[in-house]
Amino acid sequence: MNLARRIIATGAVAAACAGAVAFTFASGSAAIAHHASADRTSTVVDGAPGYAVEDFNYPGADSIKAQKGITLKRGDGHITMVDCASGTGLMEVYSRKSEKICFRATGPSGYLSLEIPSVYGVKGEADHEADLQLTTDGATQSIDVGKGEWKAAGEAADPDGRAFVLVEIRTSN
Repeated sequence: MNLARRIIATGAVAAACAGAVAFTFASGSAAIAHHASADRTSTVVDGAPGYAVEDFNYPGADSIKAQKGITLKRGDGHITMVDCASGTGLMEVYSRKSEKICFRATGPSGYLSLEIPSVYGVKGEADHEADLQLTTDGATQSIDVGKGEWKAAGEAADPDGRAFVLVEIRTSN
């Protein structure tokens, strides 16, 4: 009697598995036929959105450019522009074309490419050292700024007093 029960149970399980495979194949074939005839711009799977891809562009850069006249391009998200009144120990960048601009660095290192014209000074952030790259008329200026340190930059550090554009900030602990 036990042998008969085992044979019946095994047969039932095998039939259930076969039914599941047949159902999956049938629904998969229908889905493939549906997607083959669908427009190529359709969503990835049954109405689900596609994948998000990070492009490292600075969020809200267009409105910041319109309001402050500076261009924030790309970065790794570890250096962000903040309101200067939002805290202490921020990196401060001084420009003749715009008011003081502040940045907060997070994490062990950070990167931001940007354009701030007519920079003349910078104060380092309290928790991070910074390497700044500035350019003007084919000349470049590289400035290392220690934690909380004030440095002349751009025209204030140039013997000819040329207007420099801050183009890159890199931070590290």
